[in-house]
Amino acid sequence: MAMKQYGFLIDMQNCYGCKTCSMACKSENMTPMGVLWRRVRERHTDEPNTQAFISMSCNHCDDPQCMKVCPAGTYSKRADGIVVQDHDRCIGCRMCIMACPWSAPVYDPAEGKTSKCNLCAERLDEGLQPRCVESCPAGVLRFGEIAELRKEHTTQWTVLEKRYNLPDHTISQPNIVIIPPRD
Repeated sequence: MAMKQYGFLIDMQNCYGCKTCSMACKSENMTPMGVLWRRVRERHTDEPNTQAFISMSCNHCDDPQCMKVCPAGTYSKRADGIVVQDHDRCIGCRMCIMACPWSAPVYDPAEGKTSKCNLCAERLDEGLQPRCVESCPAGVLRFGEIAELRKEHTTQWTVLEKRYNLPDHTISQPNIVIIPPRD
């Protein structure tokens, strides 16, 4: 039987950069000042001249680089594919930050530790949606089994990586689907 793998669909085409997802995540997880697990990044291109937004957090990758490099064994992958962190084990070395191509783990200098999105695992366990998905007023974030999301849309990685300066997806195999903006 194939293992379940959750992921996100990110619709850049309809995101207008309101950051409600980021603030809802911060509120839900009560992260410290300056620690945002989900960030809305603004992207500009010259040819064609565009402005676009992309909401990013941990992508719960098939090959999580954070998990590979953490000397404290802080990261693990649940049966549903969610990459979780045992925060008590974190020693604050920041190896995960350096290894993650998506800049998902965030360092809190006051605590001296890193933390990251856990896809609202406790909410999912209760049958609820991740808070960022639930809060998005434009419906540009969706959540589900990545195989189902990929049946609906295909991510044109080469175009996105070049045009919007996204990391090479082959490094970590992120569980996201991205709908690019219209040209």
